[in-house]
Amino acid sequence: MDTLTPILAFVVGLLLRLGVPLLLTVLVVIALRRLDARWQKEAELERSLLVKDETPCWKEQGLSVEEIKTKAAESGIPCWQTHRLSNGYLREACLECEVFLAAPVPEAKPAISHA
Repeated sequence: MDTLTPILAFVVGLLLRLGVPLLLTVLVVIALRRLDARWQKEAELERSLLVKDETPCWKEQGLSVEEIKTKAAESGIPCWQTHRLSNGYLREACLECEVFLAAPVPEAKPAISHA
């Protein structure tokens, strides 16, 4: 019986020394995987919301620059914003389009001073 107590103490100590950190590591890995899965779903939802319109560019539809400007003024959104790629980037054709290049630069609103 004298040898059983030290052996049992050694096994319990070994389990505590190795088992608890391994268990905590496994729990952290499980939690991080669930968090990653949730973030992946959120990113997929956000990516699907970026795809606003799959119709071709107004210029590709044969509209003149004036017609494009009129349509953009009616909708309140410039054509390059409504025809973005699925990842949210502007189309290469939009960056070279004269409607995009001739668009006015948005003005920065002055900061209000609370003096």
